[in-house]
Parts: sequence; C-alpha cells; structure tokens
Amino acid sequence: MHPSKLSVQAVSAPDWLWDEWGDLLAASLRILLIVVAAFVLRAVAGRAISRVVQRVLQPGTGGTARRGRAPAVLQRDPSRARERREQRAKTIGSVLSSFVTIVVAVMAFAMVLGEVGIALGPLLASAGVVGLAIGFGAQSLVADYLSGLLIMVEDQYGVGDVVDLGEAVGEVEQIGLRLTQVRDINGSLWHIRNGEILRVKNDSQDWARAVLDVSVAYDSDLDTVYRVLEETGRSLREDPEFADVLLEDPSVWGVQSLDADGVVVRLAVKTQPLQQWGVTRELRRRVKDALDASGVELPFPQRTVWLREPKDGAVPSQRGDSSLPSL
Repeated sequence: MHPSKLSVQAVSAPDWLWDEWGDLLAASLRILLIVVAAFVLRAVAGRAISRVVQRVLQPGTGGTARRGRAPAVLQRDPSRARERREQRAKTIGSVLSSFVTIVVAVMAFAMVLGEVGIALGPLLASAGVVGLAIGFGAQSLVADYLSGLLIMVEDQYGVGDVVDLGEAVGEVEQIGLRLTQVRDINGSLWHIRNGEILRVKNDSQDWARAVLDVSVAYDSDLDTVYRVLEETGRSLREDPEFADVLLEDPSVWGVQSLDADGVVVRLAVKTQPLQQWGVTRELRRRVKDALDASGVELPFPQRTVWLREPKDGAVPSQRGDSSLPSL
C-alpha cells in the first residue's frame, strides 16, 4: 500500500471518532439539560400546588368563603370544617400534582426521543389512535373524574353536609373523584357516580329556614292568631337554648292558603344550617300550647253528607252516625 494512503487513514480515523464522540457528548448534555429542566419545572409546580393547598386549608379563604366570611356550617362545627378543608385540599393537590407530573414527563420523554433520533410522528399517531379508543371506552369514567374534581373545586358539598342528589338524600360520608357516598335516614349507604349527579340540594351551607304552616278554624280572629304566633316566635328567640340557632326574629308571613278544613297561616325564621327541623318541631309545640291558651280553635275535618230518601217513603237503613240529618 502506498505510504500516503496510510497516513490519510491514520489521520482520518481519530478525527471521525472525535467528531462522533463530540456529537454524542453534545446530545448527552442536551438530554441531561432536558431532564434537569423537567425536575426543576416539576419542583416549581409542586411548590405552587402546595401554596394552593395551604390556601384552601386556611379557614375563611379559598372557595369556601362567601361574601367575605366562612359559611355558617364551618363556624358551627370547627372539627368538621377542618376535616372538610383537608379532604378538599388533599384531593385537589393530588389531582394537580398527578396532572403536572404526567404532562412534564411526557414532554421531557418526547424531547429526549427527539435528541436520540427517534421519529415522533408515527409514535404520536399511534398514541393518538390508542388515546381515542380509550377515550370512547372510558368516557363515563372520565366524566366521573372531571365531575368529582369540579365538585371539590366549587365546594358544592362536603363531608357532613345533608344533601339531596335525587334518590339519595342524606348525609355525605365520603367524597372521591369518582364516587360520592351518602348515608340516608334509614342508615343505607348510597354510592353515586359523580358523573350522574345533575343537581344538588345542599341544606348545610350558609343558612337554612324553618317554615311552619299553622291551620286554624275559619271563625278564628286572624289578628289574634298573628299576635300569638309573633309572641311565640319572639319567646323562642329569647330562649338561651335557641339564641344562637336562630339568625333572626321569626316573622309571620300571613295567610298561605284557604283549605277545606281551615285557614293556613305561615310562620318562618332563618336558622343555622341543619337546625331548621329541630326549630320547626319546637315551634310547632309552642304554637300549639299558645293557641290553646288563647282560645284559638284548631280546625277539624268538615264534611257535608247528603242522604237520599227512597221515593216510596221507606226509611233507609242507617249506617255510621245516626245523628246525620236526612234531606
């Protein structure tokens, strides 16, 4: 072999190796930079999520505050309020952390594959087809998780609230991203998918109202009835046992309806959440005693019975009360 060719090969081989080594080192550095940037981004996002969680945990802030104050349900039961805020904060924090981790990891993985030289087009197309198939098959599951997250963020209800979710009416015992557990008055535990909850009636937020319909006889003096109801409501507000439960003086709204048996008068008062039923029962007892003491008669069923006499003048057989007149 010619000496000049040997010298060219001797010089070109180390140069080629050095060029390849340089490219490999540069690619390794870029991959390392991507990984480090992903960890830094995940750490920054984690700190931001932690701040959001801590803000939710603070009473009187976040989504649970309305009109500059904490809901009455939280003021009434601090232990339950703390549990409720912790559950919301942990759930929201867990979901946000998982979402950020997945997004950052996927982006970093795609960038690393690009540095290695793997084409992302076919991979993204395959992932899109698989994701579309999974989306069609698990769309109800996705709807459950999204609905559960919105319930948490919007604070529609929490553990300990009394809610009406349709067939399930009772106290909320557990809230998850997919299921809500409600214990009804009979002790049965309902498991409701969050995606199937279309409307919620919450009796535990801010305040409630005790409404009492009192039926009196038609010949009763309504002015006297109004006065008795107002005095009864005022005495209940002055009772130390109910002073903190009632948020205002009970008020007589007036005649609600004219029924077949009597005149219905409505009495109403704002109360603390979940206390409206106890206040209504106590009002009913006191109103009954006050009306009896004032001589106001409670109505009784009024019926008019018509008896037809036979044309031949025979006396019809008597059934029931023999004192009923014949026409």
